Formats: sequence, C-alpha cells, structure tokens
Amino acid sequence: MCDHDKKPHFAHPDALDESAGSRRRRLWELPTNCHCPLIGVCLPLALLRRLVNKVVVRPVEGDDYDVHVWAVHECATRNKLSELLQRTLDERFAAVLRQFRTLRDAQAVQAAWRQAVERGDVAGAFWATLTHPRCDMPMIEAAVRDMHMIQHQAGASARVDLTRFAELQKQCAGLSRELEQTRDKTARAADAKGKEALRLAEQLAGLRAELAARDVAIEALQERLEALTATLPDMRDRERLKRRADEAQEREQKLALELMQLRQQAAARARQDAAAVAAAAMAAPPATAVPAAAVEAPALVDKTVLCVGGRSGNVPNYRELLEREGARFMHHDGGLEQASELLDTSLAAADLVICQTGCISHQAYWRVKDFCKRNGKRCLFVDNPSTSSLSVCLRKAAEPATSGACRE
Repeated sequence: MCDHDKKPHFAHPDALDESAGSRRRRLWELPTNCHCPLIGVCLPLALLRRLVNKVVVRPVEGDDYDVHVWAVHECATRNKLSELLQRTLDERFAAVLRQFRTLRDAQAVQAAWRQAVERGDVAGAFWATLTHPRCDMPMIEAAVRDMHMIQHQAGASARVDLTRFAELQKQCAGLSRELEQTRDKTARAADAKGKEALRLAEQLAGLRAELAARDVAIEALQERLEALTATLPDMRDRERLKRRADEAQEREQKLALELMQLRQQAAARARQDAAAVAAAAMAAPPATAVPAAAVEAPALVDKTVLCVGGRSGNVPNYRELLEREGARFMHHDGGLEQASELLDTSLAAADLVICQTGCISHQAYWRVKDFCKRNGKRCLFVDNPSTSSLSVCLRKAAEPATSGACRE
C-alpha cells in the first residue's frame, strides 16, 4: 500500500448511509484508503499510465510509483481522471458487476466477496463489493483488510515464483543445449544412413544388372544345350556341321580382315578428298549451296544404332528402316518397362544414338545427353516419333547445318 494510506481514513458512516439505495457508489465517493488497493490491483500499470496521459497536457515522465500515487490522489475528488477511471473499471469488470447486481442484501454481498477470495479472483469482486449499494462501512473495512493481506501473500508468492522461474530458466538452458547436441547427433546419423542407403542402392543396381546379364547368358546356354542335345543322335552330321562351321568362321575372319583394310583405305581416301575439297574451296570463289539431295546420308553399314524412346508400335518400323541401311538395331524404352540401369550398357555398345525426345522421360533424356557428351558419342535428337521423321533425320545428319525436327 502507499505511504499516504498507512493510516486508514474512512468517511463518516452517515455519509455512506445517505447514498444507500439502488445506485452504485462512484470512485470518488469511496473512503480514500480504498483507492490505493483498488487502483493497484484492478488496473495494470501500463493501462493506468495510458489513462493518466489522456487527461494531462504533457505525458507523465515519472516512474510507475509516481503515476500510481498521483492517480490515487486524484480519486479523492470528482475530476476527469476519476471519471475516466470509473468508466474503465466498469467496462473491465462488467460481467462481475452484473453478477453482484442481483444481490439484494449485505449478507449476500459479503458471501460473494468471500467466495472470490477463496477462488483467488479478487480484482473484479473488490470493485463490485466496494461500489455495491448494500456494502456498509464494516464490510468496506473488512474488504480492504482482506485485500491488504492478499497483496502481502501475492508479493511473497511472486518472490518464490521468481526464484523458481530462475531455476527453471537454468534447467531450460541446459535442456536446450542437450537438445541441440541431440539434434546434431541425429543429423550426423541421418547423413551417414543416407550415404549408406545410396551406396547400397548403387550396389543393388549393379547386382541387378549382373543378374540380368546372367539370365541372358543362361538362356543362350540353354538354347545351345537344347541344340546340341538334338544333334547327339547323328554324330556324323554333327562332325560335318562342325567342319562347315570352322570353315565358315575362317572365311568370316578373312572377310572381316579384308573389310577392315577396305575401310581403312576408304577412310584415307575420304580424308584426302576432304583435304582436296577444302583446298579447292579456299582457292575457288564461293559457290552456291549444295542441294540437300546431293548429300549422302552417313554410312550405317555394320554400325550399331541405339534408338532410345519412341512409341512401341513404331519400333518394328525403326528396325526395318535401319537394317535396310545395313545397321544393327538396338532399342531401349528409356526406363518405362526396361531397366534404366541397362541404358548405360546399351549406350556404351552403340556407334550412333537416336533420342526420341517426344516420347521419353526427362530423366532418360538428360542421361542420354550427358553420356554422349562425356564419351564423345554422336547423338541425334528426333522430336516427332514417326518413322518418316527418323528417315528425314538420318538424311539430314550428313548436312552441314541441320534444322527442323532433327538436331544434334
């Protein structure tokens, strides 16, 4: 309580009796010793400072105690501040005032006050009790005494709570450090698990590719075994066929050697012709562009051509077109049904790659493009998956600058 309220001052009992009736008392009609606990308990300091600054010309610059003392002093008379405080208290505790309005005698008011004290919710009940028409001087004095002791108990509890709060802050800081350490450990463990999972996934992909290759080899051996089993009854025929096969293999090796020599000679002649053409082009005046029809398509004889993507219904047409040109045809659907791990194996075995950009996933597209760029392998990109577009692309591949649906 404030220093100026150490000695309780009560108005004469007759003064309160004259106001007895149905009208509630006003703030300035209460005894002066009620103002200190009333303002201190019922109005927060921040709200009290705003209310005081509304009625003064210049904002109050004192501390919270100065604002409190000045507001308590002004409550003794009716003025702008006391009227503003009266309205604010009525608005803040309107619900409690409605409950107390139904009380018709002093005993009911006293009982309601005691119940509020037991609950610990005394701010609104204190204001409603002091201003109630049936609250007499003894009841006012008892309410002020109760509030005085409640404030002492609240202060002691606040000190205990502050001590406990400081301890809890220390515990919270320790727990926060432990939590951060645990998070770091968890993040490191998750990173290690992720790397291990990636390594196992790569190992699994390799094992799957190896298993697929083994399945193919087993199937070929099974077919060969069946063929050998079928020839066992006729040994002479088998020996004769073996001799023919050996002779055919020798002829094939000779022809392969001759073909290699012819290719080397053709390549040497082509380089000589290209050098001669380049020298002639530098010496001769600019000529008109060579028609597209005069440019031959790149030689595909004995070349392995890999077609990635495309519609499944057009794959036989792709095969027929390329084999008609003398090429060996390979196909991979880009990972839709065939294993995507086999794509790199097929790319490595191909001499020329045709990528159907209109019917291929983004992942397969970038995988093909990156592989061909890293390994220096030629790749043609076809936007339209039709057979005619593929034929046009093969013809335009030999032109100096390609355009349209086919690009490198």
